[in-house]
Amino acid sequence: MAAPHPELVPAAVWVVPWLRVGAAYAWRLILIGIVVYGVFSVLGSFQLIAVALFLALVVTSVLRPLTDLLARVLPRPLCVAVTLVGSLLLLLALLALVGNAVAGESARLAGEFRGGVHQIEQWLRRPPLRLSPSRLSELENQVTHYFSTHRSSLLSRAVSGLSRVVEVVTGIALALFSSVFFIHSGERLWGWMRDDLLPSGARPAWDRAGRAAWRAFAGYTRGIIIVAATNAVLVGIALLVLRVPLALPLTLLEFFAAFVPLVGSPVALGVATVIALAGRGPLTAAAVLALIVVIGQLEGHVLHPLVMSWAVRLHPLVVAVSVIAGSIIAGVIGAVVAVPLVSVVWAVLRALRAVPP
Repeated sequence: MAAPHPELVPAAVWVVPWLRVGAAYAWRLILIGIVVYGVFSVLGSFQLIAVALFLALVVTSVLRPLTDLLARVLPRPLCVAVTLVGSLLLLLALLALVGNAVAGESARLAGEFRGGVHQIEQWLRRPPLRLSPSRLSELENQVTHYFSTHRSSLLSRAVSGLSRVVEVVTGIALALFSSVFFIHSGERLWGWMRDDLLPSGARPAWDRAGRAAWRAFAGYTRGIIIVAATNAVLVGIALLVLRVPLALPLTLLEFFAAFVPLVGSPVALGVATVIALAGRGPLTAAAVLALIVVIGQLEGHVLHPLVMSWAVRLHPLVVAVSVIAGSIIAGVIGAVVAVPLVSVVWAVLRALRAVPP
């Protein structure tokens, strides 16, 4: 059979296969990127509602098992009230304890901080830096001049911060209000969305994807809470043994900072290092620095693989890129939300790719 004339052959046939495959993937990835950017833009416009619903899902994933356990002997509305009110009272008691610790040690810490600053000045004057006293006083004058010249802008930022406080209170109220319904009748809410908003042909796939997403999100949330609590206990014991000031508030800071994987714990322990340097001297600060390495290795190689075995396990590179990308898009909130969001997306893809039984 004669070969077809070159002018009659489609142009795509003359393109090398790897370029055709690459182009096919490229335009699909571009479309996915546009959709993801649009979703994040919409969520950014309704950031308060999105964050409140995210917090409500976190509260639901933590308190739902306890509510189901209590529902065996008590009416479910009473169980929801008991778990929510009890959790709020426990959180307020913990915050009150931390506030008393800060108030009790603030005066002593101020004096120790001034002594620590003096020690730092003495260290800067010795080798290898050998900074002169005039240079140190010049740096101090520059800092003082900055605060005096930017006083109005700092005050305006403080006033704008009050509006942020109102937004935070509103978001917390919306999160608690939503969590009541999620804990009490989350299954019915999901059934209504699946049966009334979706066509019948798409319901099985959406149901499978939604349940996989919830399992991944709930598993990740419970796992990260266990990891954060373990880190906080270890850090608290170490700070008490080293007699670092404000050990209890720093322990609580470590607990909340651990919700940002790979980044939060070193930042919290960095704050503890500064306080240890001011209050206890360079040897204690060096011990806290060593604690950063130990906690990082323990979290990355023991706690995460052991505790997160039931959730979607992600490669550390994926976690690091997700945290950085989330922080670029939405700051601290994006860094906190990025990893569970990636875990949920990966769980949904795996659920939709698998063949249903």
